[in-house]
Amino acid sequence: MVDMKSPEELRSHQWYGTDGLRSFSHRARTRQLGYLPEEHLGKPVVAILNTWSDINPCHVHLRDRAQAVKRGVWQAGGFPLEFPVSTLSETFQKPTPMLYRNLLALETEELLRSYPVDGAVLMGGCDKSTPALLMGAASAGLPAVFVPAGPMLPGHWRGETLGSGTDMWKYWDDKRAGVIGDCEMQELESGLARSPGHCMTMGTASTLTAAAEALGVTVPGASSIPAVDSGHDRMAAKAGMTIVDLIHKDRRIGDILTADAFEDAVTTVLGLGGSTNAVIHLIAMAGRAGVKLTLDDFDRVARTVPVLANVRPGGRTYLMEDFHFAGGLPGFLSRIPDLLHLDRPTVCHDTLRDQLAGARVHDDDVIRTRDNPVAAEGGVAVLRGNLCPDGAVIKHIAAEPHLLRHTGPAVVFDDYKEMQRTINDPALGITADTVLVLRNAGPKGGPGMPEYGMLPLPDHLLKQGVRDMVRISDARMSGTSYGACVLHVAPESHVGGPLALVRTGDPITLDVENRTLTLDVDDEELRRRRAEWTPPPARYERGYGALYLDQITQADTGCDFEFLARPGAVQDPYAG
Repeated sequence: MVDMKSPEELRSHQWYGTDGLRSFSHRARTRQLGYLPEEHLGKPVVAILNTWSDINPCHVHLRDRAQAVKRGVWQAGGFPLEFPVSTLSETFQKPTPMLYRNLLALETEELLRSYPVDGAVLMGGCDKSTPALLMGAASAGLPAVFVPAGPMLPGHWRGETLGSGTDMWKYWDDKRAGVIGDCEMQELESGLARSPGHCMTMGTASTLTAAAEALGVTVPGASSIPAVDSGHDRMAAKAGMTIVDLIHKDRRIGDILTADAFEDAVTTVLGLGGSTNAVIHLIAMAGRAGVKLTLDDFDRVARTVPVLANVRPGGRTYLMEDFHFAGGLPGFLSRIPDLLHLDRPTVCHDTLRDQLAGARVHDDDVIRTRDNPVAAEGGVAVLRGNLCPDGAVIKHIAAEPHLLRHTGPAVVFDDYKEMQRTINDPALGITADTVLVLRNAGPKGGPGMPEYGMLPLPDHLLKQGVRDMVRISDARMSGTSYGACVLHVAPESHVGGPLALVRTGDPITLDVENRTLTLDVDDEELRRRRAEWTPPPARYERGYGALYLDQITQADTGCDFEFLARPGAVQDPYAG
């Protein structure tokens, strides 16, 4: 039985429980909101940060789920308050929600610090919302529980099961190749994404919500529950009950987000064959928790964990609903207990060992056994070389195997719009052996590091049946994407990284086995090119964009804002 905190021990007591004028005002304004004293006084106050909006299909159901969270908070004796926060819709927000991840993180931190709340339930799931909410909560330091939005239902079209994102890229290439036409594409528009929820492939959203569960900040099994399943409502209510328990235990998010937890999250992401975007986000999240996580940690762990999730696009067959009913993340983790730190706490249990007790796998083809993996090593490789001295990444399990060791001549595009305009120009002489290079698409150059990294193949190659080529950029790519795409090249070209020096015709060698990416040009020529290079103009002269350009760090350190990532104390406000 958990000892209940006395009213005086609650953080919210500073606002509500003293004899001063300010507390009188706070109580009076709470009456104005329609609440009785006995509804909230002396009870844990829970902030529900809700990323719902009318233009975010991944989160369109979270307005209803917030009611289930409130139900759980009330049942446990707490007082819930819902706060709308930035929605970060991956589908619609341009140039990329990555530009605004840190804005939501800052909003989360300052809301939790400045209002009379004792803990928080964080509601998100679309790609950037998960790391943003957890980064802000980690900096605020209160007890917190994360409620994942959940994957949408599988898509369907003419007897085929579709994966959002992954099959979008596939069929768009088929259209460009002349294999299908406008009628088929119109049907696909209505069959690809057919319910609320985030992408139901092992894209960035599913990868990061699984990482959140592996970190221990969700209800067990939460990350794979389909968004429209009644179990999702029950999970949300359980999260509401859990946060009240955490407040009484004074178990803060920093007690959960330990170095061991982050290593387990890295192990989970790599064993799931998850999105390359998780590399950037986990490094940033760890930094907010005071944990040093690097690209080398990902590469080290990748060599020890097999890919066991046969979920598209890293796997070849299944989607997230299949993964859920095969055992979900608890079942997956039950296959690799020797690779985990089982004695660390989670929001629902004193140890991860307790949380996984009784976890089972119900389908050995969806969640493979270790003697029958999807791939022998983790799904992401970290590359080094003179083209990426601070690192680059590739999701090699989603690439054509013959391209994992490849040398070819570069064709260079200075920006994404130029690439779109000229990719089909016969004068470029692009063949299947060409290495496509995109620059000025990184954190500052993009701006915001858009998901441009899965560069389109020229139409004439698609019509010849070519479906993969080596592509290199300082951009990211959607976790639903696939192909031999080298991403996150650091430092980015916009700040003078080596990618800025590549010229069309230069030979480039990719060697995934040896973890190298090399521009095969002699050092003297590169020094000459560097002397001729001039920085491009700034993307923004004012506003949030100017703040972003001034403060953003590079991909290898998580693309956080320097003033948010650095250590240092921040005082709680005086509420009297």
